[in-house]
Amino acid sequence: MDNKDLNSENTNISEDDFIIGKDFNIEEESPSAEPHRKHKKKKAKSHSGIKTVIWVISIVVVSVSLAFGIIFVTSDYLGIGFGRGKDCVIEIEKGTSVHKIASKLSDCGAVKMPVLFRLYSKLKHFEGKYKYGVYEFNNELGYSGLAEMLMSEGAKADTVRVTIPEMANIDDIAKLLDEAGVCTKKDFLYEVRNGKFDFDFVKEIPADEVYYRLEGYLFPETYDFYSYDSKECAHLAIYKMLSTLDERIKPYKEDINNSKYSFHELMSMASVVELEAGGSPSEMSNVAAVFFNRLNSKDFATLGSSPTRKYPYGGDRYNTYVCKGLPVGPLCSPSLNAIKATLNPTKDFDYYYFVTDAKMEFYYRKTLNEHNAIIAKLKAEKNWIYED
Repeated sequence: MDNKDLNSENTNISEDDFIIGKDFNIEEESPSAEPHRKHKKKKAKSHSGIKTVIWVISIVVVSVSLAFGIIFVTSDYLGIGFGRGKDCVIEIEKGTSVHKIASKLSDCGAVKMPVLFRLYSKLKHFEGKYKYGVYEFNNELGYSGLAEMLMSEGAKADTVRVTIPEMANIDDIAKLLDEAGVCTKKDFLYEVRNGKFDFDFVKEIPADEVYYRLEGYLFPETYDFYSYDSKECAHLAIYKMLSTLDERIKPYKEDINNSKYSFHELMSMASVVELEAGGSPSEMSNVAAVFFNRLNSKDFATLGSSPTRKYPYGGDRYNTYVCKGLPVGPLCSPSLNAIKATLNPTKDFDYYYFVTDAKMEFYYRKTLNEHNAIIAKLKAEKNWIYED
């Protein structure tokens, strides 16, 4: 091709045709693209670093927790540390399950993980081999020592059957136990005032205000008490009565927790209900409603329960004709019926007065005039005992 032809062919080519990349469709990057990519890399590195730190912390936490768990389980198995080193006395009744035995061992601090002791007993095939009786031991025995003790030792004394009646007060119970040979009245009263009993309701009792700390809390029932040493048996007898109360109220814990009154206040009211309606369980919910009506009414300065005037101790603190509201504490041991009635008084029972006749029939009235009228009628009929 000659120069003429070449020049002729090139006349149609523009300067833009020689720009690199024009025919290859390559997109141009903006000036800000590179810093943005660097920012993304930094952000990714930052997130990666946070994740690493979280993983490291998680591993440390899990490791420490596992280590502490192993130490705690081992110390429990061996009976080392964690408040141990104390002498204990527990009673294992005939037929007591391993579950309850483990619970008793937990109460005295010998076992911190009852479920683990139960598992140990199961794996060792010790279930059914533990003997009933009274055990004195140091709570550092460990699982193997405890199991050996429970299988090799047994009952140290015969039992004495005693019935604690409803409405009994501390003095009544002390006399019954003394006469039955369970313990002396002196040792019993010492434990009532000073004995250590690990129940939440015992801790909540205002001991500085009441006359007898455990008045009302020794559940009325028929018991088999040990009789071999006055001091120990006094403690065991009280523990058994408190444990029975704890068991009896378990089905009603929700009602207790939902009440606007403390358990101590509820027991105080239950004792009043027991004194007023003892022997007439069917009337207890009505009687409880009457006293709660008075307690919540501005028209009544006091509860005005006649039996409370007969409590021999504490003076005006217990006399509901003098003290405002509830007495400072229970005046007797209320029955489960009285406790249940106190927790669930009759609803919409709009009465403020009641009286009973000689046949223990109850008459409820809304006004004082109506109340006085029924008393006059019963007196005229010679069918009146006392007015509420």
